[in-house]
Amino acid sequence: MSVLALVGGTGIDQFEGLEIVDRHALETPWGEPSRPIDEGQFHGHRLFFLQRHGAPRAIPPHLINYRANLWALRSLGVDTVVALNAVGGITPAMVTGALVLPDQLIDYTWGREHTVDEGAGGHLQHIDFTQPYDAALRAALRQAASDAGVSLVDGGVHGVAQGPRLETAAEVRRLARDGCDLVGMTGMPEAALARELGMRYASVCMVVNPAAGLGDELITLESMRDALAGCTAAFARMLAALVVETP
Repeated sequence: MSVLALVGGTGIDQFEGLEIVDRHALETPWGEPSRPIDEGQFHGHRLFFLQRHGAPRAIPPHLINYRANLWALRSLGVDTVVALNAVGGITPAMVTGALVLPDQLIDYTWGREHTVDEGAGGHLQHIDFTQPYDAALRAALRQAASDAGVSLVDGGVHGVAQGPRLETAAEVRRLARDGCDLVGMTGMPEAALARELGMRYASVCMVVNPAAGLGDELITLESMRDALAGCTAAFARMLAALVVETP
């Protein structure tokens, strides 16, 4: 039976509906995770939850200890990870308030620890990352959205920027030329580390604003939070359907 974890992003310090039964403060070979990992019951099913930015502190995207986060989850027996990512929308379908199930990504980050492979085993770990998100988990998420009556944009390229600042309009135009539909800051190296550790991984992106230069309003944290509230409520219905269906 799958052991499922939710990794939350900006604005999601706790996950409504999760009845916490335990909290795990772990050490890993890579240091401490962003915060202790919550274990709870969600609609009668076991679920782990980790806020990647920490709480009450707020770790910026480029300083998150992604290796410790994923290693800690795996040490608790987690084999399936659904990641929530707050993003900006680039292409027309990626409107504010949309939930998106990306199928590809482009990594623009630098200086982050991207691997747990340090050669100690005497061989190199060249993972196949052609399809960065697990196909079966993506299919399960599509079905869950349908069952819950949640609108979900299926497919898209997630461009992962360094942050923590938002992008310039020129950078967003470059992302669009590269084929990106979305831009966020936390999708990598999280996805690749999950693959290295043998965990099924998929991202659900919450579009909280038009990317720089594509909207009429100044991008503010307040406007992002308004969009996050609606996206999170829709995702909670979708996740409830997923935990019932996940074998």
